[in-house]
Amino acid sequence: MNERHAPDILPAQEVLLNNVLDHLRRQSDAVQLLREDPTTSEEEHLRIVLVQTEIERVKFIVNSYVRTRLYKIENYARFITTNANLQTKLTAAERDYAIRYARINDRHLFATVLQSLPDSQAHLDDEEIAFMPSMINQPNLSKPVFAHALEDCPPVHLPDGSTLQMKKNAISLTHYSVVENFVARGEAELV
Repeated sequence: MNERHAPDILPAQEVLLNNVLDHLRRQSDAVQLLREDPTTSEEEHLRIVLVQTEIERVKFIVNSYVRTRLYKIENYARFITTNANLQTKLTAAERDYAIRYARINDRHLFATVLQSLPDSQAHLDDEEIAFMPSMINQPNLSKPVFAHALEDCPPVHLPDGSTLQMKKNAISLTHYSVVENFVARGEAELV
């Protein structure tokens, strides 16, 4: 849920994901063996169906997590290639994918649009021009999010100068940048 609701890419949960996938493989193998066993009773077949349903539910959650990360990687590919801090949050495969995706996207943009423009405008790395959005997508850390405090959090200063004190089990609507560290430390979760 944190990955889905955070505007930024969170550190990859590679170990957890590998453990879940290994467990799913073992469960699927065990279910398959039980289904093929002719001595399995009707009651056990009902339990097998319940286990298969749970396996499918967990697969859906894992796929949702992976799709969310993939969407963010594709959306911020050029920014990822220029930001070493963001690259540390990705797995090696995700980092390679982001670099390849950014390269392919740049070639496509050049071939379809940029080569037809004057030399002064035929690149994506324009300097920041006042009142113009950047040509490179980056996470909007000021996006509002709902944060649920899992424990008492230290007070933080909001952009308007006021202070936010999140008590355990409180849900607050605030900028992601305000609760980003709480989420990273596991003191809060996004809902």
